[in-house]
Amino acid sequence: MNRFRGLHIGYWRQKIQDSPPMEVEDSITFRVLVSALVIIGIVATDVAANATFSFWAVPLSIVGGSWSYYRRDHKNVAAKFCIAIGMLLALGAFFGRLFGELNDTRLLLAELLIQLQVLHSFDMPRRKDLGYSIVIGLILLGVAATLSQTLAFAPVLLLFLAFALPTLVLDYRSRLGLEPLTVKKQRSEKKETTVFNLKFLFVNFSIILAIGLAIFAVLPRVAGYGLRTFPVSSPIDVKGDFTGRKIVNPGYVRSGNNNGEGGSNRDGTSKGSNGEQKVDDSFYYGFNTKINQNLRGEMKPKLVMRVRSQAEGFWRVLAFDRYTGKGWEISRNDEVKRLKRSPFSYQTFLDRPLIIGKTKEVVQTYTLVSELPNLIPAMSYPKEIYFPTPMIAVDTEGGLRAPVGLSEGLTYTVLSEVPYRDRTLLAKVGNKYPTSIKNYYLQVPSEINDKVKQLTEEILAGYNRQRVGKTEKNLSSPYEKALYIAQYLKQNYTVPQNPFEAPLLDEKEDLVEAFLLKNKGGLPDQFSTVLTVMLRSIGIPSRLVAGFAPGSFNLFTGMYEVRNTDAYAMTEVYFPKYGWFAFDPIPNHPLIPPSIEETQTFPALRQFWNWIAGWLPSPVTGFLNGVFGKIFGAILRFISWVFSLFSQGIFGILSGLTLLTAISLFGWLGWDRWRKWRYRQLLGKLQPMERLYQQMLQWTNQKGLIKHPAQTPLEYARISHGHHSPETVEVIEEISQAYVSWRYGGNSQNLNSLRQKWRQIRNTASN
Repeated sequence: MNRFRGLHIGYWRQKIQDSPPMEVEDSITFRVLVSALVIIGIVATDVAANATFSFWAVPLSIVGGSWSYYRRDHKNVAAKFCIAIGMLLALGAFFGRLFGELNDTRLLLAELLIQLQVLHSFDMPRRKDLGYSIVIGLILLGVAATLSQTLAFAPVLLLFLAFALPTLVLDYRSRLGLEPLTVKKQRSEKKETTVFNLKFLFVNFSIILAIGLAIFAVLPRVAGYGLRTFPVSSPIDVKGDFTGRKIVNPGYVRSGNNNGEGGSNRDGTSKGSNGEQKVDDSFYYGFNTKINQNLRGEMKPKLVMRVRSQAEGFWRVLAFDRYTGKGWEISRNDEVKRLKRSPFSYQTFLDRPLIIGKTKEVVQTYTLVSELPNLIPAMSYPKEIYFPTPMIAVDTEGGLRAPVGLSEGLTYTVLSEVPYRDRTLLAKVGNKYPTSIKNYYLQVPSEINDKVKQLTEEILAGYNRQRVGKTEKNLSSPYEKALYIAQYLKQNYTVPQNPFEAPLLDEKEDLVEAFLLKNKGGLPDQFSTVLTVMLRSIGIPSRLVAGFAPGSFNLFTGMYEVRNTDAYAMTEVYFPKYGWFAFDPIPNHPLIPPSIEETQTFPALRQFWNWIAGWLPSPVTGFLNGVFGKIFGAILRFISWVFSLFSQGIFGILSGLTLLTAISLFGWLGWDRWRKWRYRQLLGKLQPMERLYQQMLQWTNQKGLIKHPAQTPLEYARISHGHHSPETVEVIEEISQAYVSWRYGGNSQNLNSLRQKWRQIRNTASN
């Protein structure tokens, strides 16, 4: 048995020794550039994900690459076994951690890939092995692109492109068996080395960058999230009993500063040294169960979160149903509902109201950049949420609450079923409201109800008097009334330029009454309070809603960057069977807040057009807006219709594939026709001798003999002997010689004779 085992081992040892030697890659420059690409990919992942892979992966990759170069001519059998064992251990560790990150495995996969690449770097003798590393570097860059939320990724991308171009040049030369390029020219006794053409690389880098930016500008941003796996942070353990009734706003629970100049109140305000109430400079006052709007001050701008959403919208936080005279409160704060998710999934389903009308699913992913209260921003009517805590709570106004404050770095995803705002349908809705709506959303303090109602009716009557004898109808529907009153407040009341000089109310003074009759204006959120109370006074149910504006859209990251100063309040109005819709009466705000009706398919072109439109007269801008709106609207509707076919079962898929095939066929036919027409146009502009020569080249190209740009006409004619008949070769040589004599000698040629011979050759070949 031992003798047999020895013979068996000896056989395989001899087999390994007798195997042909590997073709190793000796170019140090090529190896250094490949290692640089991998290192850039690792650093890009660190930059995008705030990870620390570079601290251990980069040094080990350099050590592995150096060791691999010096051992490139050896079998390294023992090292290969060690590498294989290390890869198995890395794979086992990956599966062990996978169960804790079921919803977003991108970073885990990137870490596994980095570990495998570090092990692979110790065994890269061949060009093919270096090619694997190039692909790994590219994959890491792609992962970093999906994780990146800032422009910090852009320099890394440009650096990768700068290193990729010379790397691909060296890879191509290695495949052809050419001598490797060097950075500096070196002379030897046998030959001179070839150096990089830096000008060529720079020009190509510039061209690629320009083409990439141009494609990026016109590339449509269609709705993403085709896969139902959404980004979520790691699980968060919750200690203690979570009732959902408490809102923890960091701006409300601060103690006074060290010099004793005031402290914080439970209603979300702070007191200065003179005792006046003012807002917190970092956290929005409106995120609490009770708010006081009799205050002064403003917040210091600070980025609070980044949102990736399929549509622009108002990131709703919470709503209030009871007006207190100087602010608002949630009257049914004790009636919150707790929802517990499965321990095996981050998904929590939410109750959906019974509403009719067309809706659209919108997926939003929120990433916190700084601390926020334990209130979860989301677009209206959320139906699913992927959140890292075991449970959340939902209040009676549709606000979402977490057991803990939203800390920096937290990521969660919300799916909302947002209704379309159809003005025609909403204008037809009557005023038959359910009792549950009338009991809570028509409340107005009795002290001001008659005054506010009288003023509101006078405003509406003034509009109706202006319309007498005109084609416009009087205001009769709740929707039209809400729209007009909101517009009236925008145009007839003002916001103080200095928020620190806003008038403060006396102890017995009502905010709405003072706004309308005394101050003729107020702070931005007070406009929404006034609109809400005015609508309630004439029997239209409404409530105050607080949240964040969409923020600024970053073209390069595709995310909305939201700041604390984007937080504000507006009015939500209830329409039977259709639900709640928002109106914004604040000056310099859009009357209808952004929602799913706003297309973001071409954001770069849209921003560029907004800049151009600012220089054009209003009539021209309006006309061009209408033209471009119809064009891009038609394109978007067609793209959406084509993609919708693939969600309609097997018949829809077959129809979609048939349509795409037909479009491709007709597109190819059109392109071919255009190329031929363009070729005929170019030939018509050439001299007769040049035209005949180009026609000959096109014919020989179609026959399989393509002229290389480096070949002269006579060289091309000589190599045609092996591809054509002697008669054809004779004519080709005659035309080529005539072309050279005309082009470089200026000699006139017998074109009629040459054309006749060329027609005979073509006719003979076609027969």
